Amino acid sequence: MLALLSARRFGPLFVTQFLGAFNDNLFKTAFIFFVAFHLRADDPVGAATLATVATGVFILPFLLFSGLSGAISDARDKAVIARWVKVAEIAFMALGTLALALESEPLALVVIFLMGVHSTVFGPVKYAILPQHLGPQELLLGTGLVEGATFVAILLGQIAGGLLPPGWAGPAAIIVAIAGWLASRFIPTAPPDGDTRIDWNPISASRRALGGALANSELRIATICISWFWALGAVYTTQFVPLARNDLGGTEGVATLFLAAFSVGVASGSAGVSRLLAGHISTRLAPAAGLVMAAAGIDLYFAEQAFSAAAPAGDVAAFLARPAAWRVLADLTVLAIAGGIFSVPLYGVLQTATDSGGRARAIAANNIINSAFQVGAVLAIGAAITRGTSIPAVLLGAGLTVLLLIPLLRKLPR
Repeated sequence: MLALLSARRFGPLFVTQFLGAFNDNLFKTAFIFFVAFHLRADDPVGAATLATVATGVFILPFLLFSGLSGAISDARDKAVIARWVKVAEIAFMALGTLALALESEPLALVVIFLMGVHSTVFGPVKYAILPQHLGPQELLLGTGLVEGATFVAILLGQIAGGLLPPGWAGPAAIIVAIAGWLASRFIPTAPPDGDTRIDWNPISASRRALGGALANSELRIATICISWFWALGAVYTTQFVPLARNDLGGTEGVATLFLAAFSVGVASGSAGVSRLLAGHISTRLAPAAGLVMAAAGIDLYFAEQAFSAAAPAGDVAAFLARPAAWRVLADLTVLAIAGGIFSVPLYGVLQTATDSGGRARAIAANNIINSAFQVGAVLAIGAAITRGTSIPAVLLGAGLTVLLLIPLLRKLPR
């Protein structure tokens, strides 16, 4: 692992994508905290609404431009695209610093949209470039490191965005963007395979990417299962705060602890699955990992019920002082580790089940469906909670849906 991280053919890309995911969440979280504790301190409903809008604005570019970004990645040198994306990120963060200084909610939302565009363009690059730079026995490990680092970067970005004062968040984001650009300059060249024509119409480009991916049974199954996993992650991470505060009686620190356990668990599973599979791209562990996720979700439900029946959780120290808390954290961590083992080989399918000239478009199609799954899942969960369903029950129901995917997983080559 360390040898791969230190190699030029992987290390600079790893650092570039990590800093990009970190920056997305740093700025978005800083803006949400600024609104909640300053701009709309007397309007909690408005602050919560704006936080939801910010999340939707960030996801929207994935739905609009993923097809186009995949076509560009298949037709141009991916390393060059990465560098230009990072140059744009520096400009976006400078604009974001101005938005926070002016206390302008509309301008900040524009910046969040632009950062969504940044991630949309870079998304196909970071996965499609790996087969060009890594050997067959390294591809699964490299993919796992990228996915695991993404979850950790999201966690650290959210923590940094919540801790940094608004006046510091913007300049910090600019510094991170510059560091990402410097790292991108060391990514080795990754020219396109053949002469691919770019369809500059976002609608027809997305239609073409989706059509190609859904027509291939392996790509279709892998895309559905990956999108399910990210939707589950969105459901869990959006409910950690209300779960900790309303159901367990804990502080925001307890919610952050839940997010840390989930993120580190996914990262561990993502990085470790290559060793379990001896570097081979195989989905033979995915059904078992799905069953482990379901079992951990069931036990998590009962652990939460047992915990909430006793005294409130309190702060992190008080929470960890209770033996029942460790059962909750263990269930959450096991579920996340199994999730990493479940999802990373499916990305390997995306990278290898199509020809190199269409690889980025296959990943772009996954990003479109992935975003739709996340939005749909969060809306469905929100509707269920509004109608009186408890958060532990919602998390249990969401986790058990993995059982519906096991018949599909068994159709993939083992």
